[in-house]
Amino acid sequence: MLETILIILIIAIPIMISGLFTVKQQTIALVERFGKFNTTALPGLQFKIPLIDSVVGRVSMKIQQLDVMVETKTKDDVFVKLKVSVQYNILKDKVFDAFYKLELPEEQITSYVFDTIRAEVPKMKLDEVFERKDDIAIATRRELEEAMKEYGYGIVKALVTDIDPDAAVKKAMNRINASEREKLAAEYEAEADKIRIIAKAKAEAESKRLQGKGTADQRREIAKGLEDSVDVLNKVGINSQEASALIVITQHYDTLQAMGESTNSNLILLPNSPSAASDMLSQMVTSFAASKQIGEQMSKKKSVLPTKTKEQLW
Repeated sequence: MLETILIILIIAIPIMISGLFTVKQQTIALVERFGKFNTTALPGLQFKIPLIDSVVGRVSMKIQQLDVMVETKTKDDVFVKLKVSVQYNILKDKVFDAFYKLELPEEQITSYVFDTIRAEVPKMKLDEVFERKDDIAIATRRELEEAMKEYGYGIVKALVTDIDPDAAVKKAMNRINASEREKLAAEYEAEADKIRIIAKAKAEAESKRLQGKGTADQRREIAKGLEDSVDVLNKVGINSQEASALIVITQHYDTLQAMGESTNSNLILLPNSPSAASDMLSQMVTSFAASKQIGEQMSKKKSVLPTKTKEQLW
């Protein structure tokens, strides 16, 4: 009797132990009884009836990601490749549907992504695809949620992570962008040149104004000095014409002296004689006298002309 009990225990204990199994965290095991779904086993140490129940599969409850590359055409006939990253997980209350209804869930998700992208992108131009990539992602998630919920899958996120146009199109876009930047740079450079030219012109105008004022002041002082010199000479008995001639001769020799002091100047002296100074003085006096006489004659003509005109009118 004892031997029979020992034999039964020896056989029963391994069988009972074989009924124990563990389920990892974020995982759910599916148990079948004679080929029919029986229950789900949560994480931890679990027990199934040996030789009757069997663990047929385990599903992960973690969020998973599937990257899908889709090539399609935009509204302006540009071929573009989009990378769509779909993040999904299995719904806790629909583990049975997720395990038994779909054989290859990733292929199913890929098919829906292709269908959605190729329905949305052809409605947009290439620039709009870049600007409205979030709208494309929202539309993709909405379509996937409606379709995959029936099979026990929830869509967490659908992200458009890359947009890659054809290489020739990218080169053209880069050229357009470079041309726009060059145009903007040229406009700024032209504006800067304009400002520099205006500033330079203003500076030159101010310089000329100050230079003219200085020259005018200089000539005014020279004229005042000459006037004082003539007054001094008049006081010692020299008339205005002789005084002016004397001043001119003095300035002439002062000029020759100043030119001779510079080592880099070239001085050309015309044929001269000891009497040249007196000849120059007499010529200048004669010239001043002739100028005075012509001036007096012109004044007389001006004073007579209105009288004759009045007599003619009467």
